[in-house]
Amino acid sequence: MIPDVDEDGARRGRTRYTLTDRELGHAWGTCAEVEGLFGQTGRETYELFGWVAEEPGEPEVHGWIGREVWFVPEDGALDTWLLEDAESLGPHPGTDGLVLTGLDDHLPPPEDHHGTVLLHDGRRRLGSCRGFARALPPGRMDPPILLLGLAPGEELRRALEAATRPALDLGEAVLEVRDDRGEPFAELLLWVTVSGRRPSALGSDLIDLELEGKLSALVPEAARPLWERRLAGVPRTTGTWTDLDTRQRWAWLDHVLRKPRPHTGVGRPSGHAYELDGRHVTDVPGLYLALGEAVGGPGGYLGANLHALADCLGGRSGPATLLWRDSAVAREHLSQALAPDGRPYDLFACVLDVLAEFRMRVTLA
Repeated sequence: MIPDVDEDGARRGRTRYTLTDRELGHAWGTCAEVEGLFGQTGRETYELFGWVAEEPGEPEVHGWIGREVWFVPEDGALDTWLLEDAESLGPHPGTDGLVLTGLDDHLPPPEDHHGTVLLHDGRRRLGSCRGFARALPPGRMDPPILLLGLAPGEELRRALEAATRPALDLGEAVLEVRDDRGEPFAELLLWVTVSGRRPSALGSDLIDLELEGKLSALVPEAARPLWERRLAGVPRTTGTWTDLDTRQRWAWLDHVLRKPRPHTGVGRPSGHAYELDGRHVTDVPGLYLALGEAVGGPGGYLGANLHALADCLGGRSGPATLLWRDSAVAREHLSQALAPDGRPYDLFACVLDVLAEFRMRVTLA
């Protein structure tokens, strides 16, 4: 019998996640639900001594600051370095310091620095401090990953039956995620051991499998609502990201970057005419999301920075045209950007230069 829509959707739901042996390629099993994928790991914490906001009287810096916060030491003793997905925990109690946390791009991260350091987020100067020190986070363990309602494959059944110890090493594995339409959505790399199992409440022939080990990167908690939206499938219309704030737009762009659509439009015949809806290009991720959709349609990808934009445009077969509607919005919000070292530049003009270099004739409207 051919399944109707509801039956087909339920079947896809039961097989949303597939755990696969990366080396041998066999499936350990499939399931509908997974816990433990979202969270924050690898974040560093810094106390900034003698924090002074760029604008006197500005409200206290608290909460998410930006995708990229650059530290620029005035004395040059330490290279400019980056704290990604930076959040402020507020002032250090009883001091004039500020506490920041984020993902550090240094290996190993700097321990401290004595001397004036300027901070900016690529768009505006945030302030300065007279030095900083790294605070060691408390010891922590990644939470276990739970595969709920798992239908085990034959290899997993045999391995579990033959196991002589409670823990079973699965080695390097890939958790493949599919959306509601059955299309590939994401792939997460794991190094895991089976630490527990029990009969599942989701079915008499299913098990709940507990895994311990390491996930290549936890999905940021801020991306959880976006996963829920995108798991419904690739957007059918453009602009589904326009109601998101900047942090969520970055998460949306990160997903598009990791899973570009197979047809981005860059291979269309020479002379193709594109149109960009510029009404919502108010930040950097909005710029690249709008460019991606202008060329590749809903969910399209055309880079996430200037270098990636050039790489994508380099795959086109010939010249093309782009009508950029409401371009004044992007000019207003992106013309005054800051390079990592703090020097100002015009991001809007740089994007136009890259488009022109790869024979994309732009008409600003």
